[in-house]
Amino acid sequence: MAVVGAGPVGLGLALHAAQQLPWLDITLFDARPLTIDVSRDPRTLALSLGSVHLLRRLKAWDAAAAQPIAEVHVSQQPPSWNPLGGEPVVHIRAADEGVEMLGAVLTHGRLVAHLQAAWLARAAQEPQRLHSSFGAPVSALKPLVDGVEIDAGVAERFDLAVIAEGGVFNPRAAAPGASTAPAAEAARWLGARRPLRHDYRQTAWVGQVTLQGAPAGVAFERFSRSGPIALLPLAPGSTAAREPPAGPSRAALVWCVASDDDPLAALDDAQRIEVLNAHIHPHAGRVVAITPLKRFDLGLQAERTLVDGRCVRIGNAAQMLHPVAGQGLNLGLRDAFELVRLFQARPDAAAIDAVLRHVERHRALDRWAMIAATDFLARTFTWPLPGLGAARGLGMAMLQAAGPLKSMLARQMMFGRR
Repeated sequence: MAVVGAGPVGLGLALHAAQQLPWLDITLFDARPLTIDVSRDPRTLALSLGSVHLLRRLKAWDAAAAQPIAEVHVSQQPPSWNPLGGEPVVHIRAADEGVEMLGAVLTHGRLVAHLQAAWLARAAQEPQRLHSSFGAPVSALKPLVDGVEIDAGVAERFDLAVIAEGGVFNPRAAAPGASTAPAAEAARWLGARRPLRHDYRQTAWVGQVTLQGAPAGVAFERFSRSGPIALLPLAPGSTAAREPPAGPSRAALVWCVASDDDPLAALDDAQRIEVLNAHIHPHAGRVVAITPLKRFDLGLQAERTLVDGRCVRIGNAAQMLHPVAGQGLNLGLRDAFELVRLFQARPDAAAIDAVLRHVERHRALDRWAMIAATDFLARTFTWPLPGLGAARGLGMAMLQAAGPLKSMLARQMMFGRR
């Protein structure tokens, strides 16, 4: 098996397959050289409890660098109508669900560094079976009758290729000749069925903030008038906002706004702090410092089929989602673990085609339910419908009052659809 892409999903797949499928030879490809220190990547990831459990099984969970999430606080900025009075707020607490945490927040760099170290250690124990090809970008994929030919400087044949390489949404990627990356190469190969694609015309502003008075271990999701704002608590030792005062807490910020009416683009840091404090919930604390923010275009891209011949796509190579629910990586890790589980049930190379015939069906419910949910939420922020805010507020109030329904939602966010 060739695994193309050594991000969290590709590394998770390679490591899990190495542990659970001893009959399988595995080669991991990535354009990034091993000399690059991936641990410095400050991008923030929200991991569900299910993902934490999966990483623990791999012995690749960096507990010291992770901030557990004890509560998720969801609110909507006024004006909105709440029949129970006050702002509509939904509280989802780990204690109410009888779990240790709802999930955790970790930087992309620390997660990848931990997974990469675990993979390299495993590969060193079994050098005849497990191989790494870092610093050698895959330039071409060629379908064969009973396999795949991968060219990363030298053409090699594999029985199976798993594309786990993905990136951020690019509104211009659909243009002819826009990309020659392996994920795009695989898309052309599987391109008889065009992917589901939608440009939300939204921008995500991403960075870190320093807060005074924020409760520990609480993640905040705020449906503001200009778009959803997420504040994810960070563990001590994460990259801090510039000039933090004594005794602050820190959080990762993701603020999604309309690209055509961007309220943040022309502002400096001081102005962004002022605007942010006017939008976040009072219980989140007060923003007193902010890092320089980066911006990303937001859109949906979801492949209609994951498998063609002996090629499979998982993670961002299969679907890129809006970050409103923070579920993209969690869905990708479930893709990887489900693929390995299906091969565990048929533990021999002769069963590859039989297993691949079942991948689509076994991933469909979890995958399309999450795609539909995030797509619906993302689109509602651009609907100029009167009363939409009131309807959302009413829905939130009803969800908070309906304990079993809220618990069912919490379980889906933690573990996906089963």
